[in-house]
Order: sequence, then structure tokens, then C-alpha cells
Amino acid sequence: MSWSAPSAAAAPPPDPVTLDEAADRATDAASWVEENWSTWLSVGLRMVLILVIALVLRHVIRRALTKLIERMNRSVQSVEGTALGGLLVNAERRRQRSEAIGSVLRSVTSFLILGTAALMMLGALNINLAPLLASAGVAGVALGFGARNLVTDFLSGVFMILEDQYGVGDTIDAGVASGEVIEVGLRVTKLRGDNGEIWYVRNGEVKRIGNLSQGWATAGVDVMVRPSEDLDRIRTVITQVAEKMAKDDPWNERLWGPVEMLGLDSVLLDSMTVRLSAKTMPGQSLGVERELRWRIKRAFDEAGIQIVGGILIATEDGAATDPTAGVSAPSALASPTSPQSLAASPIAPPTNLTK
Repeated sequence: MSWSAPSAAAAPPPDPVTLDEAADRATDAASWVEENWSTWLSVGLRMVLILVIALVLRHVIRRALTKLIERMNRSVQSVEGTALGGLLVNAERRRQRSEAIGSVLRSVTSFLILGTAALMMLGALNINLAPLLASAGVAGVALGFGARNLVTDFLSGVFMILEDQYGVGDTIDAGVASGEVIEVGLRVTKLRGDNGEIWYVRNGEVKRIGNLSQGWATAGVDVMVRPSEDLDRIRTVITQVAEKMAKDDPWNERLWGPVEMLGLDSVLLDSMTVRLSAKTMPGQSLGVERELRWRIKRAFDEAGIQIVGGILIATEDGAATDPTAGVSAPSALASPTSPQSLAASPIAPPTNLTK
């Protein structure tokens, strides 16, 4: 049995709309549109004008920042390959630093301009911004607490780049890891260790930075000779070696000052130590030390000056440089009361085996 037919039959039919009522409704709608179209047009034009100005301003500022970064890179490339560029400028480091700074500035500029334009457009629609800004503030605080490590890494990376604490190619000691910087990011710094391993160090975890590639380095060499050698002769040989090394390539660029003979660092019974020091290019101190030792050893061999250290050897006249070198270590068997002598002594036969 169907109940839909009686229900439909029981419903009263809708009242027909007359022509006059339809004309009145159309007149009311037209008058409402006529009264508000100017407001809509003004609001729409204002929003379009705000958006156009924001986009144009963003494009102009980003283009100016891009041209500034390109000019900085061109100034670096102009001295690259020269002696001054090799000493004072690291092109890759300057390029990455300028690109990172430009990226940060462009992102901040876009966020500020577009965010301000969005708020102005909402204000043009007569939307109350107070609840929206309050909600955004609460959300920002919650996000800051949840991602505080990420924010810390990002801010630390920004300040490291702006302050030029280190760059690509520098050798640094970051506390948690040390090595050569191969990539600098806003959140993570990538290092290559001495054994080839790659360290990913979060910028927020770095509490101190020891940069071994900035400024200058010091090469120190200690030369140990016999105490009977003539000091004036040693000074003359070392001075000749240092002057010749300062004129040869590539040491004339790696040495930033003369090799100084600081004097005697220690005088012992069997040796004396002469200390040398030189100011070098950053990161080149180990190479300068090795080359200086090589040249001093060859010069001393030609001059007949003997370098000592470690195990002492006998001189040409047969006398040992160490008075105790020919004395052997005492034997434990020399003492009859030592445990070794008692263990090695024969067992005495028993005096009385039977009663």
C-alpha cells in the first residue's frame, strides 16, 4: 500500500506568483544592486590596487637584491686567480655566503610584503582582524614551542653567515666535530673529517667555533742538537736556510713573515733544543714545518751538525753521548735473596730420610 499518493494529494498547492509580484521583486533586487555596486567596485578596486602594489614592490626589491648579490660575486671573481685573490679571497666561500644572505633577505621581504598586503585586503572587506591576529599569535607561540630546535638552528645559521664565522674551505673545530667545511646551510653545517668522514652538525648545537683558516697561523719547529755544538754556527746555518726558503716558490707566498730563531728552549745533559717560529698563511703551517725540518736536516748534514733525539747514538770518536748507554740493566739473579735467585737455586737433599 502506498502512502505517498494521499500525502501528495493532501498538500495544498503553492500560491501562484503574479506578474506584479515578480516585477516588484526584480525592482527590489535591481535597486539593491544599484545601491551597493559602487561599494563593491571601490572595495574590489582597492583590493586589486593593494595586490598590484605589493607584487610590484616585491618584484622590485627582489630584483635589487639579486643584482646586489651578482655585483658582489663579480667583484670576487675579478680578483680570483691572482695572488691577492689567493691570499685574501675565497670565491666559493664568498659566493655561497652571498647567496645564502640573498635567499634569506628575499624570503623575509616576500613574507613581509605579501603578509601586509593580505591583512590590508582583509581590512578592506571590513573583516575584524583582532580575532585573527590573536589566533595567529597563539598558533605562533605553540609552533615556536614545538619547533624551538628548528628555530634555534635557523637563527644560529643566519647569524653565523652574517657574521662570517666560517665558510666553505675553512678548517674549524666546532666542539662536537672538527674538519673542513664543505657546505654551509641555515640549519646544518657539513664538515669533512680528517679520515674522510662527513659530519652533519646542527647550527643550534654549536656553542663555540675555532676557525683555523682565518687570520694567520704559526709554524713552530724544535731542533734538538748536541750540547757541544757551536750556537753561532747553528744560528748561521738556520738563517741561511730560512732566507733561501723565503725566496723559493711556493713558500714565498705561504710565509707571511721571516723565520725567527727564538733561542734555546731547553738545555739538558745530552741535548739542547733550538726553537724556530714563523707566521704563515692560514692552514699552511704543517706544510711549512715539514719543509723547514727537511731543509734544516739537509743543511745540518752538510755542515756536520748532528741532530739528536730519541735513542742516542755514539759519536765518530767512539764516545757514547749517553754515559749509561753501554751499561746493561741489572739482573734479578745478581741478588741471592731475590725470588728469581731462590727459584733458580738447586733444592738441597733432605738430611734424614729414615729414623
